[in-house]
Formats: sequence, structure tokens, C-alpha cells
Amino acid sequence: MKFALTDNVLELEAGKRIVTVKNVCLAEEYLQDHFPIFPVLPGVFMVQAMVEAATWLVRATEGFKHSMITLAEARNVKYQSFVKPGEQMRVEVTADEIGPTASKFRGQARVSERVVVQARLTLRHENLGDTQPNLAHVDGQMIERFRRHWEMIKPA
Repeated sequence: MKFALTDNVLELEAGKRIVTVKNVCLAEEYLQDHFPIFPVLPGVFMVQAMVEAATWLVRATEGFKHSMITLAEARNVKYQSFVKPGEQMRVEVTADEIGPTASKFRGQARVSERVVVQARLTLRHENLGDTQPNLAHVDGQMIERFRRHWEMIKPA
């Protein structure tokens, strides 16, 4: 199963900040097992939504330069509320630094005016071909897939 937790990008200031939304729907498969009588978005998915927003900010800022953007560290994660089916989680991520191989961010997610989670994130970015030249063609395929996905969610 593959998760895409960014439904739409509302705002983008390249190199600075991004605002995205995640619509939580009861039809999402993982909710069947995550407290069946009280379904809520798992906390790790709340953080992952911030990580995804940060990766889109890196991609948009660097012109889709890297195929691999991964979470290196999540610090000061504070969960403050549940997110239930039918609610829309608004994720805002601000870049402290976007460097050539790593970036640092502050993120916060809200449902209406209620803060549900906040964290500080560090991401690493690289290409497979940097360490394994025979995989450089895979970088191109992945970057093209991310560009197509971006066209569906980018701000109008």
C-alpha cells in the first residue's frame, strides 16, 4: 500500500514555506484497524503529512533536482489533538534552511483553528546515481513521476 498524504497544495513560497491539506476520509484503509470504534488519523501519518509537505517544498525550490528525499530526524513532536474522518488537516511547513544535501523545517498541522501536531524536521536529499551510477536512470524515472504528481496537486 502506498500513501499520498498531500491532497492539495494551497500556498507555496519557494525556499520559504508551503501550506498543504490532507482530507481524512473514512474510506481510507488504515482507519479500519486504527481504533475501529474510534477511527482517527494515526499520529505517524500526521507527521508524515508534514514530511511530505516539506519534500514538496524542497522539490519545488530545487527544480526537482533529487529523486530521494527522506526523513532524517523528527524532533520536538507534540501531538495535541485527534484528527477524525471528515476533517481536513491543514499543514504548514516553514524552511529554516534548504541546503544541497539536507534541509531543516518547522511544521504545524491544524484542523480549523485547533493545532493537532507540531514538529521540527530534518530531511536528506540525494540521487541514487550519486553513489550507484548504474541507478542514475531510476533517478530520472522517479523525478518524472514526482513532476506528474506535482501537476495534480500544485497551487493554481
